[in-house]
Amino acid sequence: MAIIENLTNDMKDALKKGEALRLSVIRGLINDIKNKKIEKRAEVTDQETLEIFSSALKRRNESIEEFAKGGRQDLVDKEKSEADIIRTYLPQPLTDDEIKQIIIESIRECGATSKKELGKVMKTVMPKFVGRADGKIVNRIVLECLGN
Repeated sequence: MAIIENLTNDMKDALKKGEALRLSVIRGLINDIKNKKIEKRAEVTDQETLEIFSSALKRRNESIEEFAKGGRQDLVDKEKSEADIIRTYLPQPLTDDEIKQIIIESIRECGATSKKELGKVMKTVMPKFVGRADGKIVNRIVLECLGN
């Protein structure tokens, strides 16, 4: 709940300072949280809130790629600014080495030995990386570890 209170305070601050872009992004995040709350008919945990922020960041990154392909630099800049605002609410991202250490530990715990057990490993690993690592990077490192 502390995250939602922080968002609300930041929204008030952005409103007072007249920061339209920041205000818009924060309102969007609060709206996403409310929609999740309605969907599950219960309070949203901090973990679920981080998942919401991660998916919002992922949407922005995908939009940046598409706008760059279309040659729309104005929209690329806007999406990058929004992504930067969202990143302030996510924990520090992990380095590849930190990700690899956690993955190796998880592989030992679940006893996976081949690439056929990728799904089993990903199921145990992904909750540990919510908001801290991109799924594509995690998948690549898991495949590297299982390939050895």
